[in-house]
Amino acid sequence: MTLTLENTKENAQRINPQLFGLWIALASITMMFGGFTSAYIVKQAAGNWYNFAIPSYFYVSTVLIILSSLALQYSYNSFVNGEESKYKISLVLSFVLGVIFLVCQYFGWMALYHQGIDLKLNVSSSFLYLIMWAHAAHVIGGLSALIVAMIHAFTLKFKPTVKRKNRYQLVLHYWHYLTILWLVIFGFILFVK
Repeated sequence: MTLTLENTKENAQRINPQLFGLWIALASITMMFGGFTSAYIVKQAAGNWYNFAIPSYFYVSTVLIILSSLALQYSYNSFVNGEESKYKISLVLSFVLGVIFLVCQYFGWMALYHQGIDLKLNVSSSFLYLIMWAHAAHVIGGLSALIVAMIHAFTLKFKPTVKRKNRYQLVLHYWHYLTILWLVIFGFILFVK
């Protein structure tokens, strides 16, 4: 098979470089969380580990981030289909659900603290907070991207161009990733508690 310069140019134009960059960043984030969870498991084998009840706030926040992700997907689909009002309403809904997710996370951390699970207790509690706070920091980054998307939605003329679709797709992929990441983290916490 012969590869020509023309074919290479066509393929290069099909790949959204920003999306490719996002996937590289997401792979790095995945490796970071993989390292955190691996360290948690290794340290857990050393003993002196505390069991704890998982606060109901974490169950509620799980539902909230799933709903937020679904709302954002609906918003993106509405944007692509030219349905401006549905696009804007579901975008705002996704953002509000994301903020409430963080509020529930905070109350979950406080509930853990009131169970006596704090940073000073031992390595297990420190790892637990590290994993959840690192995710929360990434959610704050995602909420910042949603704010930018809302500013575009309400200040720019509604026009689903390829450039705007690609930009919105970056936000969508990142938010879906955060949702999946939380499901993995929450499943991990349920499994190892």
